Amino acid sequence: MSISRLMQAASSAGGAGTGGWDISTAFFNASGYGQFSVLSQEKFPQTMFFKPDGLKMYVVGSQNRVVYEYDLSTAWSISTASYNQSFSVSAQESIPAGLFFKPDGTKMYVTGASGDDVNEYNLSTAWDISTASYSQNFSVATEETAPQGLSFKSDGTKMYIVGTSGDDVNEYNLSTAWDISTASYSQNFSVVAQDSAPTGVYFKSDGTKMYISGDSGNDINEYNLSTAWDISTASYSQNFSVATEETQLRDVFFKSDGTKMYIIGQTANVFEYDLSTAWDISTAAWNAPATNYKNVSAEETSPRDVFFKSDGTKMYITGVIGDDINEYALSSAWDISTASYNQAFSVAAQEANPNSLFFKPDGTKMYVLGTSGRDVNEYNLSTAWDVSTASYVQVFSVLTQDTLPQGLFFKPDGSKMYVVGRTNSRVNEYDLSTAWDVSTASFLQYFTLAQDAANAGIFFKPDGTKMYVIGQFGYEVNEYDLTTEWDVSTASFLQVFAFGSVFTNPFGLFFRPTGRKLYIVTQTGMAVYSFDLS
Repeated sequence: MSISRLMQAASSAGGAGTGGWDISTAFFNASGYGQFSVLSQEKFPQTMFFKPDGLKMYVVGSQNRVVYEYDLSTAWSISTASYNQSFSVSAQESIPAGLFFKPDGTKMYVTGASGDDVNEYNLSTAWDISTASYSQNFSVATEETAPQGLSFKSDGTKMYIVGTSGDDVNEYNLSTAWDISTASYSQNFSVVAQDSAPTGVYFKSDGTKMYISGDSGNDINEYNLSTAWDISTASYSQNFSVATEETQLRDVFFKSDGTKMYIIGQTANVFEYDLSTAWDISTAAWNAPATNYKNVSAEETSPRDVFFKSDGTKMYITGVIGDDINEYALSSAWDISTASYNQAFSVAAQEANPNSLFFKPDGTKMYVLGTSGRDVNEYNLSTAWDVSTASYVQVFSVLTQDTLPQGLFFKPDGSKMYVVGRTNSRVNEYDLSTAWDVSTASFLQYFTLAQDAANAGIFFKPDGTKMYVIGQFGYEVNEYDLTTEWDVSTASFLQVFAFGSVFTNPFGLFFRPTGRKLYIVTQTGMAVYSFDLS
């Protein structure tokens, strides 16, 4: 890839995700970062709604007949959600199913299959459901006796109801915006050809696209509207199955720019999807040093590897000069320009040349690979992600497979470990009979890397279908496809991303779980570089 391609995104903020709203590009983060359980509050969630800035999420359920409010410490990242408070709607509806808020957060609307109506509430403090008070209702029983999903036109002059009785979307006009007492039925649009049990409805902000979630197909169906907000002009476009994650789908929601999609269903989980061309390194672009570069020379002048906390708010660097793990806090998740040094933890007693590090997904274990001991050292963290609380546990030697081990990676469930080395230019695969316990590791097989003779870092796509290896001779990342997930014997070379015109002497690499950011640590620049994957 040329330097002009690498730098082209400098003229635009955030090159990735500009094409949103195409559900065929949706990708679910199977590592668990894109999943949030509401089971502690509600066994049968029906729908969800997000505040326009992505810092609040609301869920309504039929078990307790309650609306639940959650705070998100990182906007639109459901893995950062925490329960806040609830508001009961049982006095108005015993089977609540649909939920919608006025864009300024001063009104809330709830549909239900018991009253076959829409209930309107006023919030004296915007977005604070504890201040909600019931105002009025509007019956939709003539059109739908099992109303589920609810949506409004962005200006409040139209309302849409989807239900499992008519298997259609019903459109209403409101003569006074956001006042449901002024609603009058206009027309309907059948979706039965795509799903016989539609449960949720969502519109693109300009009204030119409509999305229907269906319990029959367990998929999201996308429609184009030739006339914005007029459902009579809707035509079916495509669908996206979510059956792998949810088999009793209830609702769908999108981030306002269309680059994220969320679903909820009877597993009591909210699942987050990214809509992009994720994991394709040929689309990588480095924007500008100001936002995509972090010098770590103050802590480590010979950095070897980089690792991030699952929510992107912490970064860790290891190197062979300090023989330690350096921890950084990121004030803006995944933005390395906002990283500030926090603390360090020495591994010198176990390893004099640490080359790679890895954390268990919950942050309670840390692993360090080095060329001094030619082994993997395991540590427990009494406080997750806090390296100052680390304590050494045990070690596992990889000397028989490679005398110069460089990169380390684990399968997300801890049942497999991978080590890349320079001696034989191989990726070595190990099975762990007890997850995350390196003392139970046993060598299984290897894969020879023919693309570069000096391989330093390794990373896998969260579902195990792709493998990425840093090459120090070619200053490149080599991408491989695995026909059998996590089985390196099935790997085949796909393509290469060369970055030698930007920097040299690379070691470690890391991908954001969405696959839309790539991080590489380099010894020459004593820094971490960030690339966007469009």
